Amino acid sequence: MSSIECIVPQWPAPPTVGAATTTRRGGVSRGAWRSLNLAAHVDDDADAVTENRARLARTLDLPAEPLWLDQVHGTAVRIAGVDTDACADACFADRRGVVCAVLTADCLPVLLCDAQGTAVAAVHAGWRGLLAGVIEKALQCFSARRQDLMAWLGPAIGPNAFEVGDEVRSAFVDLDAAAARCFTGNRPGHWLADLYGLARLRLQHAGVDSVYGGELCTYSDPARFYSYRRDGVTGRMASLIWLND
Repeated sequence: MSSIECIVPQWPAPPTVGAATTTRRGGVSRGAWRSLNLAAHVDDDADAVTENRARLARTLDLPAEPLWLDQVHGTAVRIAGVDTDACADACFADRRGVVCAVLTADCLPVLLCDAQGTAVAAVHAGWRGLLAGVIEKALQCFSARRQDLMAWLGPAIGPNAFEVGDEVRSAFVDLDAAAARCFTGNRPGHWLADLYGLARLRLQHAGVDSVYGGELCTYSDPARFYSYRRDGVTGRMASLIWLND
């Protein structure tokens, strides 16, 4: 059996918190989805996705099947044990044995937990979600003080690869002038956007200063990561977080 490659966040999360992000290595999907595609909505073979998810569960010794979401670039948060609607872009859990998960292939996965190890969340944050406040919506689910929360930023399209138009930059800058530093002019009417920088800014404004990760570019590493911007038809990685017993 192929070995699944997972990235374990380097952050001071308490031992009760389990977290990981997959790469594209170690699954059975073929063609454009090779090989550890975990998304069921990208026209990959359904049996391959099922096997990939089973390998993921075995490798990480997950306590339960992840709560897979129907992501729509919005701000809805699925609260485990309360909400049954899978249409959301973040998942929150304050009970053990629940695995929060988001799927990405350029958008930014954000994992959150409190310093006490009593609550976790996974957030799917593309530029639309960041702008609309999906991170802030997830933070509102935590009862801990903001200074007692920490975040890890997983693999996403990097600041040297993510080109956007004037309208995207203007939307962020109109909301927060400090966001201007997250955009670099590239060509007339186009800017290189720093998703990591924008997320850090939103987290800091919300009172979360303990932010880790944010150095892995999906677009520039085709051997390791899926990238929708680079390839169009492609698979998805998963970023997962849960509370252990």
